[in-house]
Amino acid sequence: MQSDPILQPTIPDAQREAAARRLPAMQPVAEGALLTVDAGYSAQLAEKARLIAAGRDRVIAVTPGAGAAVAELLEFVLDDLSRRPDFAVRGGTVRRPDGVTVTVERDDPFLTLSRLVQEDLCVLEKRGAEHVLTAALLCFPAAWTLAEKIGQPLLRIHLPVPVYDADIARRVQRMFDGVQPGRAVWRANLLRYDLPDLYQPHSEANPRKVGRPDSVYERSERQSVFRLPVTGAVVFAIHTTVARRAV
Repeated sequence: MQSDPILQPTIPDAQREAAARRLPAMQPVAEGALLTVDAGYSAQLAEKARLIAAGRDRVIAVTPGAGAAVAELLEFVLDDLSRRPDFAVRGGTVRRPDGVTVTVERDDPFLTLSRLVQEDLCVLEKRGAEHVLTAALLCFPAAWTLAEKIGQPLLRIHLPVPVYDADIARRVQRMFDGVQPGRAVWRANLLRYDLPDLYQPHSEANPRKVGRPDSVYERSERQSVFRLPVTGAVVFAIHTTVARRAV
């Protein structure tokens, strides 16, 4: 459990608006806006480091054959960060917006990514007719567990979600099939929570209780989807914002 709440000042207005749209409700990512750095940056990365040290297997998973996609994801993110003024990518190091310098460890891509970006990163690869979750860095699950979802196709992953019916499943699969390299898309959700903890895993047998109208916290995920150009894997990136609800 987190020792102290990691809170952002507010849920961005764009995410509130996006959360009100019907699923899958994707819209284009603006140039230079694939990855988000906000007021929770340093604290969230410190929490990722704590979670990985406490139990790496609970938050990082790579299935056999997914190594190439995970390695490409690291290079993709490094290239994206190199174009940003708030990061400095020089050879084998990256200086973060908070002044911390990170050594790039290419033999452990997810560990390096956990030290650079707030986003959780889920890698999905086409296996037959569906995309399968083949690898993930998932430090901030919102009511699901990596162990139950890794290696599963999209439809199986979303079976416990009440609003995820067959029509939505077909549209989401079409979206994953159609996403093109260089054309990322995003959506958002917005839910009420009783606890501010970023790491809130729940099993399918023990789902999270829905937040009450008077729940203290709001939690929003900015969910971006983009395709890696070489392996063709699709990445589902999740930036989590937790804010105290305005009275």
